[in-house]
Amino acid sequence: MRLTNLAASFDAQLAPVTPFLLYLIIGLIVFVETAVVLAFFLPGDSILFSAGLVAASRHDLNIVLLCFIVFIAAFLGDQIGYVFGRTIGRPYLDKRSSPRIQKMVARSERFYAHSGWWAVVAARFFPWIRSFIPPIAGAAKMNYYKFLSANSVGALLWGVGITSAGFYAATLPWVKNSSYGLAIFFIGGSIVSATWNFFRAREV
Repeated sequence: MRLTNLAASFDAQLAPVTPFLLYLIIGLIVFVETAVVLAFFLPGDSILFSAGLVAASRHDLNIVLLCFIVFIAAFLGDQIGYVFGRTIGRPYLDKRSSPRIQKMVARSERFYAHSGWWAVVAARFFPWIRSFIPPIAGAAKMNYYKFLSANSVGALLWGVGITSAGFYAATLPWVKNSSYGLAIFFIGGSIVSATWNFFRAREV
C-alpha cells in the first residue's frame, strides 16, 4: 500500500481529534516507535504524512508546532535507544565470551566507526530498521557526538520532511512527487556511501 493511500485512512481518523490530543498522539507514536525496539511495527511514515494532511485542512493546528513536536519526539527516541544499547546492551555482550559474539561486536564497531553516521540517517526511512539502529549503535560504542549529529539530521529529514510533505501535498500536488524523489536520492546516497565504507573497512 502506498504511503498516500495508507495516510488517507489515518487522515480520516485524526481529522476529528482535538489539537492537543493530536499533538500528543503523534508525538507519542513517533517517540515510542524510535525508542522501543519492539514498537518497530508502528506506521510512523504514514502517521507523519497524515498529520501533515490534517494540519493543512484545519485552522486550529499549527504546522510549525507539529513539526517541532515530531522532531523532538524522533530525536529523543533515538537518543534513548542509543543510551539503552550503550549502558545495557554493551555490558551484556561483554559478559559473553563466545568468539562468534566477540567477532560480531568487533565488526559492528568497525562498521559504525566508518559508516555509522550515514547508517543512522538512512535508517530513519526504513520502518523495520530505524528502531534497531540506535541501540546497535550504542552497543557498538559509536562516537556519541557523531550519533548526536546524525540523529539530529535524520529527525529533521525524516520527521519534519515527511510531515511537511503531507502538509504541502494537500495544496501543492507536485510537492508529493518531489518528496518521493528527494527521499530516494538521500536514501540511495546513504546506502552507497555506507556500502563503500563497509567494504573499505574490511580491507583495513
